[in-house]
Parts: sequence; structure tokens; C-alpha cells
Amino acid sequence: MSERSELQGKHIVLGLTGGIACYKSAEFVRLLTKAGATVQVVMTEAAEAFITPVTMQALSGRPVVTSQWDAREPNNMAHINLSREADAIVLAPASADFIARLVQGRADELLSLMCLARPRETCPLLVAPAMNREMWSHPATQRNVAQLAQDGALILGPGCGDQACGEVGDGRMLEPEELLADLIAFFQPKVLRGHRLLITAGPTFEPIDPVRGITNHSSGKMGFALARAAREAGADVTLVAGPVHLPTPRGVQRRNVTTAQQMYDTVLPLAAEHDVFIATAAVADWRPATSAEHKIKKEGKKTVPSFELTENPDILAAVAALPAPPYCVGFAAESEHLLEHARAKLARKKIPLIVGNLGPATFGRDDNALLLVDASDHQALPPDGSRADKLTLARSLMQELAQRLQAVKTA
Repeated sequence: MSERSELQGKHIVLGLTGGIACYKSAEFVRLLTKAGATVQVVMTEAAEAFITPVTMQALSGRPVVTSQWDAREPNNMAHINLSREADAIVLAPASADFIARLVQGRADELLSLMCLARPRETCPLLVAPAMNREMWSHPATQRNVAQLAQDGALILGPGCGDQACGEVGDGRMLEPEELLADLIAFFQPKVLRGHRLLITAGPTFEPIDPVRGITNHSSGKMGFALARAAREAGADVTLVAGPVHLPTPRGVQRRNVTTAQQMYDTVLPLAAEHDVFIATAAVADWRPATSAEHKIKKEGKKTVPSFELTENPDILAAVAALPAPPYCVGFAAESEHLLEHARAKLARKKIPLIVGNLGPATFGRDDNALLLVDASDHQALPPDGSRADKLTLARSLMQELAQRLQAVKTA
């Protein structure tokens, strides 16, 4: 799925309340429209002290609404019309004062009136707090936020860090990219809610000496896409990542490792705590039996240095052999005869599902084509045999996984 189509067809009402974080809202609008959403901005009088309606209109392509008496509405009921058209109302930033207004059911200006009048079954409310750290930690604010969540709102953040007042702590509004990721995730079906997934991703690096080693071309992109898609689907996700330079998906717990042995030592204790294990990592099959203490130099040597290899532990087979193993999904990166090799790996590992792909055609790329292989059948993702971006494939795989887990549960 392209960046532009993530929110295609969604209409978002973005409410701005008084706070310096309004400057982030301008970038948030740009990201929303880039992702395909239409955006209607509604601003309080306090918000207009921090950023102008002209700026927000220019970025959203729509006139900003600021008053419940807006005569542009034929029926003079902006609070009704705006909320009925919205797929979601997002308040970013939401000040401490405005959160208190929501909890009290106040309706003395347009934005709070609109939130009160929204149809709760069809127009969810997402709230991104933004305030000083002392305001955020105050018992009154904490009570209000807890009540707001109990009333059905989704609280986004806040973040922690430098604040405009010069202090440091909790209370910052999430960054625009984080808000976008949370909103996209909100709209994804929660088909894995209640499940705990353990995912490995990336290559391993087996040192020959302090500067050289054995590794492969795996970028980790597929595994990270799976972790994001699983979290979007409502699962609790732990990601064990080899040496890659990728940002951790929102809401995912990450453990970094380097070698295959480190990955094994990290995964095995965690496996029993999860009900699904997806072995996406391209783990090195062998490692040097010994690693040189210092860099191996070539000066003055007429022969090429050699070293003995020893086999690395088989992480997927070890997890599958546990007394009460999680549902195991393996990945097979092959260079030829994909179905044949994938089915052989399925039998060898004694697991229910293998996801095959052609490594040279996918390593480092943003798109892929997958082949799902179980004991009785196989199917392509995408179904037409074409290629798709890895996040789209990951979401499709989560849907498939949810169906298979349900089938196991009811068997």
C-alpha cells in the first residue's frame, strides 16, 4: 500500500486547542492529506493565538471552522454537520483545560459542543494531550484522562522530552509521524486482539575478527512490517532484531541482538510467553568456531587465512520442539525451487506454516511476493502472483494468521 493511500477515503476532523504544540498540527495535516485523508480543521479561540486559521486552511484545502455560529452552514449547526461527516475526530493538541471540558460535558464553544454531539458509535474520538509536565502529572488531569478513556476516547500519548517552558518530562504532544501511525493503526481490524506475537527480523552477524564477519543481505524490512501489522491488528508484539538500522514500530517491544547464538538465547526464554512465533530473521547457519582477538592482517602473508565453521543453533526448530510450543510460522528465503524447498523446510521443522520468498528478489527492497505453504496446500500473496509492498503483505498475512489461529482454537 502506498503512503498516499493509507487513509484513502477517510475524513478526519482535526480539533486544535490552545497550546504551543499547535505548530506540530500543521505538519500533521500535511501528513494526513499525503496519506489520502480529507481533513476539516476546527480551532478554538485559544488555538488561534498559536497558529492562524489561514495556515491550516492552506494545508487542509478547506476553510477552518472556529464558531458554532458559522453562517456558512445552511442550518447553522456546524457541531452536528461536522461530526456526522467524520470517520474520526482527532484533538491534537488537547490542552488540560479542554480535556477537563470534555469530562464535564461542557458545550460552550464549537469544538467541545461538536465532541459532545458526535455519534459515538460511528465517530470515535482520539485525544493527543499536550501540556507542561506538572500539569500532566497533576491528580486532577490524571483523573480527567482516566475518565475520558473510560468514556470511550482513545488517548494518544503523551510523549516525553523537552518542553517549550524549558523543562523536561511527560506531557509533550506526540510527533506528527507518531500521530499518523497511531491513527492508521486505529483503523486496522483488530483480528489479533488478545494474542502475543514473538517475531525475529533481520540478519545475524557472526564475527571472524573484531571488524569482519559472516552475514547476509537481509534488511529486516519484512520482519519489521510484520511487527507493525501485528501491533495494528491488536496483538502484543515483541521483536527480536538482528543488526539493522530501522525504527521500532509504534507500540512494539524490541530486543536487539547480533549473533545467532544471542538471538537463540533471547528467543527461547520468551517463546513460552507468546502464543505465536514468526521466524522472519535470516539467521546464519554457520559461524566461525573461534573468533580472532584482533583484526587478521594480510601484510607479509602469502596464504589466505582459513577458519573452521561450526553450526549455529536452529531457533525455529527449538521453539517448535518446546513442550507447549506457540503457533510457529517459518520464513524460507530461497534462490530457486521455492515451493519444493519450502515444503521440505515445513516437514523438517515440524511446524504448521512456512512463508516462502525468493531472497535475491526481495532483500533490501520495499516490495515482495510470498508463498504460504502448509501440509496440504499452498497459496500466493498477493493472490495474483504479483508483488506488493511489504506492509500490505504483512497485513494480509495477519488476516490469514488470525483465521488459522481461530481454526486451531475450534478444531
